[in-house]
Amino acid sequence: MEIHGYNVPEDLYYHNENAWLRLESDGTVTIGMDDFYQKQAGDTTYIDLPFEGDSVSQGETCGKIQSSKWVGKLVSPISGEITEVNRELENDCRLINKDSYNSGWIMKVKSTNLEEELKNLAHGPEALKKFIEDHIAKAKSGG
Repeated sequence: MEIHGYNVPEDLYYHNENAWLRLESDGTVTIGMDDFYQKQAGDTTYIDLPFEGDSVSQGETCGKIQSSKWVGKLVSPISGEITEVNRELENDCRLINKDSYNSGWIMKVKSTNLEEELKNLAHGPEALKKFIEDHIAKAKSGG
């Protein structure tokens, strides 16, 4: 689905800090940065990946991400244990820009409170339209 020029796959869940989440068949979730991030931030130049085995909480900063325009935080959209990180990003962090929803994924998490925490994320056509419009308004205001 495209909203105002941003690619926003409907099957994903989105956190207001520009992270997306995909439910996997094995019960884990895959997490990455969304199209809004990569178009606003420009080319990703560095990522400080979190560690496998670490626990994260929804909304918690678990790494840093740097682009040609700014340095920001990688925020987990869900609580749980990090089971895997995308080591390919250490060789080419621009995968986040080239293919943010597939090869540019950042980490996989075994969630501890999935059902409850999904309620805090944007999902579905109407919620995603509002999500993108709110992000555009925030970017225009400098926030």
